[in-house]
Amino acid sequence: MGDGGARLGHPVAVPYPEKLLAEDEEAVRHLHPHWLTIFWPIVWFLVLVGGASFGAASIPDGDRQGLFRLLLLAGALVLALALVLVPLLRWRTTHYVITTHRLLFREGILARHGRDIGLSRITDVSYRQSLWDRVIDSGTLTIESAGDSGATVLKAIPDSDGVQQLLNHMIEEDADRRARENAGYIRGNDAELL
Repeated sequence: MGDGGARLGHPVAVPYPEKLLAEDEEAVRHLHPHWLTIFWPIVWFLVLVGGASFGAASIPDGDRQGLFRLLLLAGALVLALALVLVPLLRWRTTHYVITTHRLLFREGILARHGRDIGLSRITDVSYRQSLWDRVIDSGTLTIESAGDSGATVLKAIPDSDGVQQLLNHMIEEDADRRARENAGYIRGNDAELL
């Protein structure tokens, strides 16, 4: 086959989101939810470690001490799974990516869901910030798009007003790019007719 054979796939490992982009598409901004969304899971982790350590040390000596400590540890692990690990994984696996052509949203490891919205289909972008959101520079984006699926709500977006402005700017650039492509296509067809 030699050098003429085409390889399928990218020759090197490509990180998310670059592996999802089209050939002429670039990632403009890649976001996770605001880092304060992992504040409470970290607090729960510290409380669980402290509580389990204190509880294990408080168990009186006796022939059932090992069993009680094992039960306490098992309970702490179950709580840590639900209150710490799941929210941390949810934060880590949630991606909001603005590209030159679309908005990508992905969430989850085992049970995954996501959505790709072409910039040309977005009809409105708005953001909402509470007083606390303004203090931590976060907020909620609501993206209305043409189609049946309704609004997409992205919560805990860092710099939500800046992201909203960026999305509006990218929508305008996408419309200009499409207009230039269509004008070039039409001029190209007219040139062939002459």
